[in-house]
Amino acid sequence: MNTRITDLLRQRCNGTCELCATENATIAYAVSPKNNDSTNNEVAICTTCLSSLDDAGSAQHWQCLAGSIWNTEPSVQALSYRILYRYKDQEWASDIIGSVELDEAVASWALSAYQVKEVHRDSNGNELLNGDTVVLTQGLNVKGANFMAPKGTIVRRIRLVPDNTDQIEGKINEQTIVILTKYVRKS
Repeated sequence: MNTRITDLLRQRCNGTCELCATENATIAYAVSPKNNDSTNNEVAICTTCLSSLDDAGSAQHWQCLAGSIWNTEPSVQALSYRILYRYKDQEWASDIIGSVELDEAVASWALSAYQVKEVHRDSNGNELLNGDTVVLTQGLNVKGANFMAPKGTIVRRIRLVPDNTDQIEGKINEQTIVILTKYVRKS
């Protein structure tokens, strides 16, 4: 979300865009996934930089980031790095990225825009969600129990294992077990 520049942000940037350093800053740009609840999450930018953010053909404009990447503010570093990363295949951007060693937290913040949320997928590539019903695509020997779950067994109201997209939990014969997603299909 973009808002008007606060006095604190205006004072920090001396009224100048923190990215290009050539135009007056008029917008407080929150660097996602953070929001405008703190000046530390914002970058003071001009209307030219704002319009260039979504314009893939504005690579020439972003060569100004060779200066802003060295700003002491983590939000300015994160946004500069994020934009440069978009053009990382171009020599000028690669050179700028290679010239700076960002704090790991700032680099993670910058690259968070490019991270794809990992999802649980069944054997056919369908996305699985908590509460879905699945069918076993092969017989499974249930470790720690005295039974085998045959192919075609229906498992209702599954739960996704949060830190492992290859696993789900479900009840078979009233016992909660971990099942590999490659052995189920969504029904």
